[in-house]
Amino acid sequence: MKFLVNPIVFSAAMISLVSGCGQATPDQTTSTEPAAAESVTTSEVLLTSEPAGAEEVIAARKSAADDAEIVVVGRIGGSENPWVDGRAVFSIVDNSLKACSDIEGDGCEKPWDYCCETDKLPTATALVKVVDQDGTLIDEDARKLLNLKELQTVVVKGKAKRDDTGNLTVFANGIFVRK
Repeated sequence: MKFLVNPIVFSAAMISLVSGCGQATPDQTTSTEPAAAESVTTSEVLLTSEPAGAEEVIAARKSAADDAEIVVVGRIGGSENPWVDGRAVFSIVDNSLKACSDIEGDGCEKPWDYCCETDKLPTATALVKVVDQDGTLIDEDARKLLNLKELQTVVVKGKAKRDDTGNLTVFANGIFVRK
């Protein structure tokens, strides 16, 4: 009898759960729903207007204090793969550097690697980590989340983090894509 009761109870519970779907109030929605989490995160991070006071990457690397609010502008690139797969992380390069596609006649297949400017890259790049309102790194690929691609110019708003060697990471809570 116990064996028969459990499937019946289970079926009744499943029917009540299924029939209750779609009737949840916004407070009952969980953040584990991929579509809801993605759209909320995208709308929170993707800015519709450019933040004022953006510094180029080289200037920001020189002036940004650790934990200071910062606005930085740069182009996505700096290596053959400027992305961290599965994470909202990418690198940007100072606009003063020329991508291979900016050089007439250069047929480089991956112009975003700035192979003609590699000697300048160490002081002209910044890492961008896109975070949510709580400062937690977003676990979704930036290309998919924000519809980004190599060599796009982005204005990044967030908090500066410095390491001992002078590298700059921006924990971004806002991204504006220049057209």
